[in-house]
Amino acid sequence: MSRLRIQGGKKLRGRLQVAGMKNAATPILAATLLTDEPCVLRNVPRIRDVERMLDILRSLGVRVEWAGEHELKIDPRNADPAKLDRKAMRSMRSSVLFLGPMLSRFREMELPEPGGCIIGNRPLDTHLTALTAIGATCERGAEGYLLRSKGLEGRTVVLPEFSVTATENLMMAAATAKGRTTIKLAAAEPHVEDLGDFLNKMGAKISGHGTHTVVIDGVEKLHGAEHDIIPDQIEAGTFMVAAALTRGDLTIERVRPDHLDIVTQRLRAIGASVEIDTDTIRVTAPGTLTALSGANKYQSLPYPGLPTDLMAPFGVLATQCVGTSLIQEPLYEGRFGFIQELVKMGANATVCDPHRVLISGPTPLYGREIRSLDLRAGVTLLLAGILADGETVLHEAEIIDRGYERIEARFAEVGAEIIREEDHA
Repeated sequence: MSRLRIQGGKKLRGRLQVAGMKNAATPILAATLLTDEPCVLRNVPRIRDVERMLDILRSLGVRVEWAGEHELKIDPRNADPAKLDRKAMRSMRSSVLFLGPMLSRFREMELPEPGGCIIGNRPLDTHLTALTAIGATCERGAEGYLLRSKGLEGRTVVLPEFSVTATENLMMAAATAKGRTTIKLAAAEPHVEDLGDFLNKMGAKISGHGTHTVVIDGVEKLHGAEHDIIPDQIEAGTFMVAAALTRGDLTIERVRPDHLDIVTQRLRAIGASVEIDTDTIRVTAPGTLTALSGANKYQSLPYPGLPTDLMAPFGVLATQCVGTSLIQEPLYEGRFGFIQELVKMGANATVCDPHRVLISGPTPLYGREIRSLDLRAGVTLLLAGILADGETVLHEAEIIDRGYERIEARFAEVGAEIIREEDHA
């Protein structure tokens, strides 16, 4: 267990580089199981979720080597499903991404209920619907699911929701299925597109990835490939909010501005200045910030809409906006746990129901002892501590390490004052 001790009242100024995307790295790591040839991945973030995915791969007998600070060499030729570490599978939500590759390569997969952040009920129904539609069978047991296949066959599959991980699982499974698979209502997020690009480098025939209709013509075999993970859209958005929140001046480097169109639009709409270059974004907040309301409310939507993973950072930003902001989270009913922690710090916020919160501002925030709760809430409360008057102690800080690499050190480089303290058993 660790905690961050934050001395607040800081304006963040300087330059920050965005790491590789967590939500792109995890499915691409799983996809390496689709071949028995080595793969090389670059721009891989050194975060806890990546390390957990690597632990699962190692448990299968996959050879994993860090060839550089952010470069991985993965040799999956000796992968053995009988060796799978079920405890490691249960430790993280992203382990569900092994369903498609394992079914494709080994024709069988026993999946324990995956873990992860407690942000609401996230059943596996969409995954199972998608995979059974192309020929898998599924049995529910006391501790999870047993999926088998005698051979996957392409079909037209209409997903019941825009599920990112179900789209990714189906793309991976269908890459070597017999015939054509068409996914309708597919998720179109940048990391889904990045997975499709990697699969095509492996020899897959996928088109339409990055749209809501994806077409996969199955091939007999995939080969090894090299790939650079895309920049993390959510980390870039977090840094953009941090600049506006602290009335700072941040130039954010190694970004894909086209992945951040709606974030840029919302920040400009409430009064922040956003300057865009080829692969950099500069954010300042020279004047009054106005509330997120009306047409400019924050409502999480499938891409290219506002990401659910940036809802919490925008929530703390709303505490510094003039007027009452409306934050809507249609999907997850547990996302608003961080609001009570913000209220402890002085925020004026009312949770209307599990999917809506009203936040009135501007209100000063004061340092308090608070808890991270989940990954995105944790980094949000870290931002609140950087802004707040006095000292904030953020407990369970290791949760933030799931998705952000060396976050306190990187914020310290642009003006934050943060010390990490570890509890030793």
